[in-house]
Amino acid sequence: MVDPHLVRRLTLVEALKEAAAGGARLFQYRDKTAPGRDLYHQAEQLRQAAHDVGATFIVNDRCDVALAVEAEGVHLGQGDLPLSLAKAVMGPNQLIGISTHTPEQVREATAGGADYVGFGPIFPTASKADHEPVVGVEGLREARLLTSLPMFAIGGITVASAEGIMHAGADGIAVMSAVWAAPDIATAVHVFIERIARATRPMSG
Repeated sequence: MVDPHLVRRLTLVEALKEAAAGGARLFQYRDKTAPGRDLYHQAEQLRQAAHDVGATFIVNDRCDVALAVEAEGVHLGQGDLPLSLAKAVMGPNQLIGISTHTPEQVREATAGGADYVGFGPIFPTASKADHEPVVGVEGLREARLLTSLPMFAIGGITVASAEGIMHAGADGIAVMSAVWAAPDIATAVHVFIERIARATRPMSG
């Protein structure tokens, strides 16, 4: 998740490139406070940088910006456009993900035709001050049983917790502070990817 309020010492484009060097291949751009014109110009730069490294680029909340910069899709929160309307606006070829925090929201996203869901927060997080109640790893495990959609865990995830989250059924993890605050972004991403690979590697023997 690329957010200017979390990326401090680099430009967003520089940060994206460092994360890509570590192996990240899916980026979501989020800025809750930027004016629309600024949001568009920043998204355009990030989309180009993502495409240059062969990564998928998604815009948070804003279908109009996602379409304007030719992003691969949009990620919706529970307070954004209804999923059915977003699908009509975005068209059949764009990815649409949605944040979910409860079993009922997971069911609704599945029935509504989302392409993937984010689920959390798994742990308390400082990345979003007004976050929903923490669901925990057990909540993730229960939510996994409700849908066959790809499910990305989010919220307070660290390298130490990554394997357990994957074992609980996540298809991937969304990371912010644990990467952007690291002294070496590429290395931080690489370590996360190693932990995910270790968790999903078939057992030998």
